[in-house]
Amino acid sequence: MNTQCTTKQLFFQGLGKRNVVGCFNGGTITSDAGALLLGEIDRARHMFESFSSCFMDYRDHRYVEHSVKELIAQRTVGICLGYEDVNDHDELRRDPLLATVCGKLDPTGADRRNERDRGHALAGKSTLNRLETYGVGKGRNWKYKKISYSEQELDQFFVDVPGVRIVLRGDSGV
Repeated sequence: MNTQCTTKQLFFQGLGKRNVVGCFNGGTITSDAGALLLGEIDRARHMFESFSSCFMDYRDHRYVEHSVKELIAQRTVGICLGYEDVNDHDELRRDPLLATVCGKLDPTGADRRNERDRGHALAGKSTLNRLETYGVGKGRNWKYKKISYSEQELDQFFVDVPGVRIVLRGDSGV
């Protein structure tokens, strides 16, 4: 049986001045290319922007490198790809494909502010954990819990099916 190879390239929505092209000749390789489809859906429907509008960010923006929208995109796409544990993001934060889907203009993290973060375009587990632990540790740990959410607004994004909670929806009609 002969292997049939293709040289056809797939072109996706660009990122800033960069082209996003799927090709089959090596280079930076990922097994998570399905994330590009999630990115295309988000660009068409503004799903992550709508979802992130439910969150309030009380962080000091002089020190913030990852917007709430980027954090939401990173965590959501990670879950969709099967990375349900926040700890997985300490490795995923190096993934240029995931960074592209999340809208990072520097998907390799080469231009990060702090030397220790260079090469990591995305947030690590500690930063992502702030989305998931709001309300835990108010008081002396408040300085770490500065992203909150509106339960009422979040509820509009989910449809309850007996036994399962599914389907993101919002202004975009998703």
